[in-house]
Amino acid sequence: MKSSLQKAKSGKVFLVGAGPGDVELLTLKAARLLAVAEVVLIDDLAGDDVLTLCPQARIIHVGKRGGCKSTPQSFIEKLLVREALAGHTVVRLKGGDVSLFGRASEEIAALEVAGIEFEVVPGVTAGLAAAAQLKSSLTHRDHAHGVAFITAHGAEGAEIPWQALAQSALTLVVYMGVARAASLQASLLGGGLRADTPVIAVENAARADVRSVCSTVANMVGDFARQSLKSPAVLVIGEAMRERAVQLAVDAANTADISIASVA
Repeated sequence: MKSSLQKAKSGKVFLVGAGPGDVELLTLKAARLLAVAEVVLIDDLAGDDVLTLCPQARIIHVGKRGGCKSTPQSFIEKLLVREALAGHTVVRLKGGDVSLFGRASEEIAALEVAGIEFEVVPGVTAGLAAAAQLKSSLTHRDHAHGVAFITAHGAEGAEIPWQALAQSALTLVVYMGVARAASLQASLLGGGLRADTPVIAVENAARADVRSVCSTVANMVGDFARQSLKSPAVLVIGEAMRERAVQLAVDAANTADISIASVA
């Protein structure tokens, strides 16, 4: 009887992608859910601007940012379950897209174990926002027939097949790669990727303080350091970026938010 009463009282959790930081890139569904949410658990990278859409909600900041002190994942999962069991409509607001590098699988598992009803609402991931910022395509009929979204978090380990990726001719969109630029560079070169392959880093994609740094695989470590590139930044790597990198180099002298380093 207790479990059935508990189930009847349970609320619902929505795992919502907040996009890369520009409120206008939220989906209509995300905005609608925020407008009726009772509790919102928000990541640092989701951006506080979205909170204007949910003035009625109780806000809980559960920051998770690479290289910084983060809220323990287990604590976030307990919060989600607790708030839902209290009968609340809960929005778990994640930067970018829910299913890419946001630990959604762990939260989904916790909700399923607790018997909590939930729904996943996708968002615009930073890699797509970076391509839009560059006015470029991640694919190219001559150079890249696909895209790989990768986290560089494990760049020093063996779990990421860098050699296969380097030889795949895919455009590589690398998240969390700035702090690990040296090991990422070594992995890509060691995997056989050409040293002159273009790399364009987009810092704070879709935000007011966005900027881009163009480089190559051979020179990315020094170039990023000289330009003081910081997280959050997405690295877009591959031949599909060559024409855009050259064009950015041409435009650099007249564009304040683009820093050009060494484009082949």
